[in-house]
Amino acid sequence: MVQQAKQKGLDLIAVCDHNASGNVEAVRQAGRGEGLAVIGGIEVTSEEEVHVLALFDEQQGLRDMQRLIDESLSGENNPDLFGEQLLCDERDAIVGQDTRLLIGATALRVEIVVDSIHHLGGLAIASHVDRESFSILSQLGFVPENLAIDAVEVSPRRSVAQVYAQRPELKAYPAVRSSDAHTLEQIGAVRTGFTAAAPSVRELHRALLGEGGRAVMN
Repeated sequence: MVQQAKQKGLDLIAVCDHNASGNVEAVRQAGRGEGLAVIGGIEVTSEEEVHVLALFDEQQGLRDMQRLIDESLSGENNPDLFGEQLLCDERDAIVGQDTRLLIGATALRVEIVVDSIHHLGGLAIASHVDRESFSILSQLGFVPENLAIDAVEVSPRRSVAQVYAQRPELKAYPAVRSSDAHTLEQIGAVRTGFTAAAPSVRELHRALLGEGGRAVMN
């Protein structure tokens, strides 16, 4: 994963598995050896089956978010149906498996997910808002006024301009494009540029807000 990101010319990636963060630290360690910055995250599935990206600078915030998810996630993975959920070390060696049903929804309402991310010091981004499944628009039809998301994510299928044109209400939120990669080949399919002082969640947040000359470039 790290080598593929470097080959694609990326300086920063976020590792966000479905309802899980067990591989984050291994990718971080691998990234350090290659000069690639790695943000730890989770793609949380809410009770309504809305996907929300949770990004953290601090490992403690990530661990606490994982604990909250673990307490609200039920079911066991069936590898024959959903594939193996492998845990690897920084050298890509398999060190275990996650047996939980990570593809399932948590018992957390989307408002609780977003509020919890913020309470733990993270950034909350509504995932792939242009998709017909597992997005806040596909599941709810709108973005609730009291949902304090920090940004919306646009998948490789559309440009930010196209999404804003189709859903003008989303212009109220800054947007990022990411590959939403589930295979190595998809890494770097699209990317978002930032002007920031450091490759961190805090700086990303400031860029989304346009603070101090920082900016997002799609």
